[in-house]
Amino acid sequence: PSKKNVSFKAAKEHNIPEDLNKILENKVMETVADLYYINMSVVEMMCLDGTDREGIVSKSVSSHSDLIPGVYEGGLKVWECTFDLIDYFAEAEIQFTNKTVLDLGCGAGLLGIVALRGKAEKVHFQDYNSTVIDEITLPNVVANCINEGNRMGSRDSRKTSKPPLKRPKKAERLPNLLTNCRFFSGEWSEVTHLLLSSNKPFSKYDIILTSETIYNPDYYSALHDILAQLLHKNGRVYLASKVHYFGVGGGIYLFEKFIEERNVFSTSIVKIIDKGLQRCIMEMAFKDAS
Repeated sequence: PSKKNVSFKAAKEHNIPEDLNKILENKVMETVADLYYINMSVVEMMCLDGTDREGIVSKSVSSHSDLIPGVYEGGLKVWECTFDLIDYFAEAEIQFTNKTVLDLGCGAGLLGIVALRGKAEKVHFQDYNSTVIDEITLPNVVANCINEGNRMGSRDSRKTSKPPLKRPKKAERLPNLLTNCRFFSGEWSEVTHLLLSSNKPFSKYDIILTSETIYNPDYYSALHDILAQLLHKNGRVYLASKVHYFGVGGGIYLFEKFIEERNVFSTSIVKIIDKGLQRCIMEMAFKDAS
């Protein structure tokens, strides 16, 4: 099959179940940078027991790979550039108040959760895999909404020893924050089509957040198109990436060159992180933005 057929996955919107406690059933929580998130190894065990209709966990385990193009795109793992971007929001004082935000390739959804806590008006979460949305993203967002009194605190909490694992609180009602969220799975062009053709009201995003989504150059065209079609004309994209992804060939400078050739966005690298593998934060905006 051609590459296009391999990466085709129809888009769907995931409804938030009324019984929030069901979402958090059998889930074990950890905290990082004052955000709640599901313990991934517990999720993986549950998926191997049958809650993973896509079979991505067994495929990932059997192939010893965190990425299987067109099958599983890494959403079961929290990648380090996510934390680079969260740190950058604080350093650069990025304002989310009253903004519409898309967490693209969201995985655990931590970027969108930070935007939600920053008083964003709407936050939408997208991941390639429906299992990731159902088993990881949605529970993480619910846990943080239920525990919304716990605000962003020390930036360095993840560097200290982890607190004991805990069961999430019970939900008494649908938290207001959660009513501002929508969840989507599927391939980027399909998600774009779903949003733009839906009878639900849709306004373009003021901010699109994405981390570790440019590892594979085969996806650059689809990524460029979803950004171009869904970003508000005065919006901003914040993208976190390693400088180079060994084995798959992508990286920040290759993507920057791709964007320059398309001549739709201007880009600037706003931060370079030199610890370990060099990583970057890139900001993007439309060239004709006022």
